[in-house]
Amino acid sequence: MSDDIPYASTILLLRDRPEELEVLMVQRHRNMKFMGGALVFPGGKVDAADEAAVPFTTGNNDDEAIRVAGIREVFEECGILMARERGDGSFISDEHRHEVAVRHRERLDKGEMSMAELAEAENLDFATEMLVPFAHWITPPGAPRRYNTWFYVTRVPEDHTHAHDGNESVDSVWIKPSVALEDEAAGRREIVFPTRLNVAKLGRSKTVDEALEAARNSTIVTVLPEMRDGKLHIPAEADYDLTEESVERAFHK
Repeated sequence: MSDDIPYASTILLLRDRPEELEVLMVQRHRNMKFMGGALVFPGGKVDAADEAAVPFTTGNNDDEAIRVAGIREVFEECGILMARERGDGSFISDEHRHEVAVRHRERLDKGEMSMAELAEAENLDFATEMLVPFAHWITPPGAPRRYNTWFYVTRVPEDHTHAHDGNESVDSVWIKPSVALEDEAAGRREIVFPTRLNVAKLGRSKTVDEALEAARNSTIVTVLPEMRDGKLHIPAEADYDLTEESVERAFHK
């Protein structure tokens, strides 16, 4: 975690619906300095304290702190908690999730509590093994803020409810990838370039099982967009639907 560009984690929370899966997206507050007003996947920067929570995880990966950060951000922004009951390993019930949110969500969001402290207080382990790597993007040089961002996909238990925080996120919506892309094209929603491309890639799968299997079988190619001749260029090996796009289209100019 010592690289100059801060690590960040983004989670694509999925559920099955007839004809096409849905992904949970949140609308950022208009006053946010980074992607204000945009429809995004929940996520954010890795905090130093996230590394301290790695002993309270169920995975065995080199990127556990990044996964913990994603789980924390999802809980702060949406109220969904990817965690298991310590001891029997069962996934947290929606009732317990709600109780944890009432007791600790605001404190966690304010930085008054760490994920390690949350795990100890509620006898939980974070279900990092449920997060499947989906994409890896690095913000190009020259941007006001740069992040080294890992995207993950995961299934949300059908009985779990969510609620946006009303602070960073002013709205949340379960949405089909095809509908999100239609809304963006029609100007009804703002979806930034990396998010839009990942929505489109997700839309190749019609069920959650298909999306998880596709992610497990794919090779993650890092995307560091390059600007040349008024266009953003990304590597073809990253397997998106395009390899270049005009700056005007990418940034809604």
